[in-house]
Amino acid sequence: AFMALNKNNGKAQCWGHSSYGGSCNDLDFAGVTDVYSNGYAFMALSKNNGKAQCWGSSWSGGSCSDLDFEGVTDVVGTKNNEGCGAFVALNKNAGKAQCWGDSRDGGSCSDLDFDGVTDVYS
Repeated sequence: AFMALNKNNGKAQCWGHSSYGGSCNDLDFAGVTDVYSNGYAFMALSKNNGKAQCWGSSWSGGSCSDLDFEGVTDVVGTKNNEGCGAFVALNKNAGKAQCWGDSRDGGSCSDLDFDGVTDVYS
């Protein structure tokens, strides 16, 4: 799926497979500063207020309403060829990270120490 965003007015268009983020008609993108994708899900983040919206495949990171993105500095997505994916959101200033999506693809990281981490790669 794809997404086209006009940051000036918060309007977006999504197209492609609806299960993988090709439908975003019900979402409000006002204030979004960054958009990330892992091929199966999307995340739209406002770094100004820590608010985020995720959509697409819920098992691949398309659901993030229970997470707090305040202070997030970096987001990275990953995917595999089996229709799964995950995201990690790093707050390098606080030394914390959140991971969500398929655990086989890195969607679980609560047991890791991110203190001092400056970058995350996939």
